[in-house]
Amino acid sequence: MLGPTAHTDSFTRDKLPPLNEWPEINLDGFDYPEYLNAGVELTDKMVEQGFGDNTALIGNGRQRTYKELADWTNRIAHALVEDYGIKPGNRVLIRSANNPAMVACWLAATKAGAVVVNTMPMLRAGELGQIVDKAEIEFALCDTRLMDELVACAKDSKFLKKVIGFDGTANHDAELDRIALTKSVKFEAVKTGRDDVALLGFTSGTTGSPKATMHFHRDLLIIADGYAKEVLNVTPDDVFVGSPPLAFTFGLGGLAIFPLRFGATATLLEKASPPNMIEIIETYKATVCFTAPTAYRVMLSAMEDGADLSSLRAAVSAGETLPAPVYEAWMAKTGKPMLDGIGATEMLHIFISNRFGDSHPACTGRPVHGYEAKIVDHDMNEVPVGTVGRLAVRGPTGCRYLDDVRQAVYVRDGWNLTGDAFFVDENGYYHFAARNDDMIVSSGYNIAGPEVESALLSHEAVAECAVIGAPDEDRGTIVQAHIVLADGFHPTPEMAKQLQDHVKATIAPFKYPRSVVFIETLPKTATGKIQRFRLKQEMSA
Repeated sequence: MLGPTAHTDSFTRDKLPPLNEWPEINLDGFDYPEYLNAGVELTDKMVEQGFGDNTALIGNGRQRTYKELADWTNRIAHALVEDYGIKPGNRVLIRSANNPAMVACWLAATKAGAVVVNTMPMLRAGELGQIVDKAEIEFALCDTRLMDELVACAKDSKFLKKVIGFDGTANHDAELDRIALTKSVKFEAVKTGRDDVALLGFTSGTTGSPKATMHFHRDLLIIADGYAKEVLNVTPDDVFVGSPPLAFTFGLGGLAIFPLRFGATATLLEKASPPNMIEIIETYKATVCFTAPTAYRVMLSAMEDGADLSSLRAAVSAGETLPAPVYEAWMAKTGKPMLDGIGATEMLHIFISNRFGDSHPACTGRPVHGYEAKIVDHDMNEVPVGTVGRLAVRGPTGCRYLDDVRQAVYVRDGWNLTGDAFFVDENGYYHFAARNDDMIVSSGYNIAGPEVESALLSHEAVAECAVIGAPDEDRGTIVQAHIVLADGFHPTPEMAKQLQDHVKATIAPFKYPRSVVFIETLPKTATGKIQRFRLKQEMSA
């Protein structure tokens, strides 16, 4: 049974899946009041607890204390409500790179009772349009440096009516900033219910059709009070750094929720390349790092050139499986473990992880506090120890898709099926084997092959194509396109680059095929279905 709601716009509660399609939710140990606003808990409540002078955010040349962050978000919340008419339950899209202004906008919209949809700056107008349509978004807050694609989206949208610019550079020289500066630093936040939807996390499946995962105010605190407290042992002295976008729930948790929940510091990088992260670690003595194994490889090389990463006490790896050689090299150079873990947008954050003093190479670890896991076959029967099967998990968070028939695929018999193949050993440790579907995971980014194929097929030179994941030493996996050219076009390096550039201009650039293979025909079944597995077999032969 859902608790009370403060949403006057009931869209998200109306679009929740039927209760009988939810996973089993176990809230033992996670007790929150009926009315709960996560934005308040991470700002004003922290000031009340004595953290007002602690540094909350570092980014774009400025440091902000918890008191400054509370005041900043309260001013913005006033503007959103009083000048733009945002009502509790309205969906608000935020478009920005990782910077303090994005965090402030997210917290302010949350305080105003809105349902926030954080998006990556790399998304194009068409991709943004899919999100806007799915969530019926009327309002968007956008870094003024990234307005073009969102304005283009709004022109063709029947839902998106208002694009509001904010200054992500800390100069406060944009529409939202100028209005907010005239407002009071005191704001009576909306008394949202703990079961009110606070966040929609979008994820693309293998069809490329976006799915919106729905997360409550209580969920945003659960991942901190569970994983961050139990596994990371976060204290106010910690300084966080990392590469995942705040638009990903992995990034929002690791680079905003976790530090703010415990009075720690978040350092935010718009361009979180390994060299930039190394500089932040050395400058601010960062203690907790969130990034993918590919970035840790680069950081290991930098250490050979004299980089000092000794301040790090926790190196969290997720987004793709952590190769044993990277783990072992990190241990050898730092004497500290790399904490591999697995999470999912549907689950909000990491639910199986290694621990300090209990970590192993080529091992994902054990379930986080509050979660349980098992390995099952296609009929949901538990398989023997050591047998590869489907990972099923349940706990205090779980999958709730917004109005999506795929809810019944992800949740079965009360368990969340993550789409990963695992096995569990005789000691209860979980080990990753493979993905169950055709999702390509490259440098921690999920890329749906069919979406790349669609972009390629929009070019006149492409007659047919199939996209697969190909092994790559640096990125783990890369997008590889097998292309049949149309008559009159020729397989040259120049043509390959032209197609790569076309994909970059059509969808988010990180999705482009880094490898292009021109072929005469694609392998197909008798019914005409492309046999991608044969392409994979041929490439590995």
